[in-house]
Amino acid sequence: EGLKAEGELIGQWMDQTQPYEPQHPHLLVGPLRNEQYDYLKTVTFFVNPDQLSLFVTGAHYRTGPSDPPVVTAPFASGCGLMAALFGDLDRPKAIIGATDIAMRKYLPPDILAFSVTKPMYEQLCALDEHSFLGKPFWQGVKKARGMGEKS
Repeated sequence: EGLKAEGELIGQWMDQTQPYEPQHPHLLVGPLRNEQYDYLKTVTFFVNPDQLSLFVTGAHYRTGPSDPPVVTAPFASGCGLMAALFGDLDRPKAIIGATDIAMRKYLPPDILAFSVTKPMYEQLCALDEHSFLGKPFWQGVKKARGMGEKS
């Protein structure tokens, strides 16, 4: 479809990309519900650029310089960026998504996706005012955007 320079490249990509193998016979894409938390594999947030920077900072908050990358932006279809390309879903990882130009027309121009594994979701949820969230950098962004203290 013209998304790679040559048909051979897309063929190689398709041959080497492992499809997501669900653990159960059904897959649910929908709102996060407490009663289904045990089955959770990934969480996707639809974010603007400021929110994306916040999530990327949060994802890297507990990583060192020699740790493997925890945030990637791989080539894939929109749905492929929600689970299939994570590999090990038991490790804290994140993917910047909604970069598939075939589906971009369905989203507002300033929105991307940030999908995370369950362990990364839990790390992000554990961030509090003692982390970078309570420091001047994020407070400055909030002030510049006219967001209140609870934003």
